[in-house]
Amino acid sequence: MPESDARWHAGRVNEPPPTRQWRVPAGLPAAKLAGAVLLVALGLLLADGDPVRLVVAALAAAALAGWAVRDLVAPVRLTVATAGLTVIHGFAGRRLLPWSAVEAITVDRRPRLGLTSETLEIDAGDSLHLFGRYDLGSTPEEVAAALRAARPNP
Repeated sequence: MPESDARWHAGRVNEPPPTRQWRVPAGLPAAKLAGAVLLVALGLLLADGDPVRLVVAALAAAALAGWAVRDLVAPVRLTVATAGLTVIHGFAGRRLLPWSAVEAITVDRRPRLGLTSETLEIDAGDSLHLFGRYDLGSTPEEVAAALRAARPNP
């Protein structure tokens, strides 16, 4: 628990500790929507009367816009509380994972094209939940450390 949270909770025996959330950065949906508009504009400019190019640009723009809508509808991807973790499930649903169901919290690092990508992995036995930096608004390593610190001792 961060020091400020510990001070807030000090002396409040009957109150649950505050929850912590990780969410999509605020500017990301706007960037995705701007990219969708740019794709449509490029499709119109470069189609040269070819309907296939225009349809491909429109489909790519629709996919990007759908991705942005998900970020707007369900910006909170992960929440930690005393009861367990709440993760995003499906397009915009939520699923509570009690601490007893969480088997492992790890960070997977993979070098790719000269860059290293990090993914937070939450293994809940029958399901695996993956989160990247842009899902959390923070590095997966920082979030993993916070989750491990919040987990009650068995």
